[in-house]
Amino acid sequence: MSMAGNLRKVTSLGTVGGLRRVARLARRRPRVDLSHPARSPLGSSVVNCVTYREGVRTPAGGDLVDTVERMRKNREGFVWLGLHEPTEREFAGIADLFDLHPLAVEDAVEAHQRPKVERYGETLFAVFKTVCYVEHEELTATSEVVNTGEIMVFVGRDFVITVRHGRHGSLGPLREELESAPEQLTKGPAAVLHAIADHVVDDYLSVTDSVQEDIDLVEMAVFADGARVDAGRIYQLKRELLELKRAVVPLGRPLEELSTRPVRVVDPEIQAYFRDVSDHLLRAKEQIAAFDELLNSILQAHLAQVTVAQNEDMRKITAWAAIIAVPTMVCGVYGMNFDHMPELHWKYGYGMVIGVISVACLTLYRGFRRTGWL
Repeated sequence: MSMAGNLRKVTSLGTVGGLRRVARLARRRPRVDLSHPARSPLGSSVVNCVTYREGVRTPAGGDLVDTVERMRKNREGFVWLGLHEPTEREFAGIADLFDLHPLAVEDAVEAHQRPKVERYGETLFAVFKTVCYVEHEELTATSEVVNTGEIMVFVGRDFVITVRHGRHGSLGPLREELESAPEQLTKGPAAVLHAIADHVVDDYLSVTDSVQEDIDLVEMAVFADGARVDAGRIYQLKRELLELKRAVVPLGRPLEELSTRPVRVVDPEIQAYFRDVSDHLLRAKEQIAAFDELLNSILQAHLAQVTVAQNEDMRKITAWAAIIAVPTMVCGVYGMNFDHMPELHWKYGYGMVIGVISVACLTLYRGFRRTGWL
């Protein structure tokens, strides 16, 4: 029987009785591995549902309700249920089965939450912002550099429920990696929470490395000889960095709570692992802060270069205006049409005026060239 297939029906009902009824109808369906998003059926919010006992993945037997009741009775193993962008109606049956708090359920369905960790009785609710780097051939004023999503995690004594929002951040590879190390899964649902936190923070470091390459390219373009850089590229990079900052910075306090404060569903051994994740997050925060300062410096340098270029243009315009002012003044004086003007009827007067104008203009040109105005 396919427990994941049962869950696809479970999410459409709001009572445990309905869960049992639909689960029994699906017993003849072949089991489907949904650990990878490519295998997830279209239109279903359930990505996967797997049980673990002593760190080992166990075959699905019976419906979800029976499995959960059996685990709670025997006090062994846990269920990992993965969902992708469920609706309120789809999530209602699961919330009833695992006794999830309505406020946490609302946050998981609505998304757009700030990274946090909250406790509701014996259930821990954590929110992580996921990020991915958007590949682009050239950074422009409208390029998308960082794309964000969310992962909500419900952790209880015998269950883990992950709710993913966004097109990236699949947990399929993470599940396979955990299953290859059963000794970690023996520590219970908290081990899954740590693995998700570690996975999310590692993505932060990967994205910051990619963003650094974009910043380096912009910096080289700004300080290249004769380069003209669009300030919109720098501003767009700052906006994308702000999006990354909103995902990374607020996560510091939740990780600190998980690594220092005692939590009933988190094994003390796992807390040491959370301290390691917190150290990696600190590195990502420091990199983002350094990037922000560097982009401010690059933007100021770019604006200073624009100002210097404008000043150089104004000096050139001023120099040519001064040179042109000489013949303009002389021609203006001799164009006043007075009868008694010096050298007005002299045979060589025209040639002398032209010569004086030429010498004056040449002298001004050489002077401006020596001072660097031309």
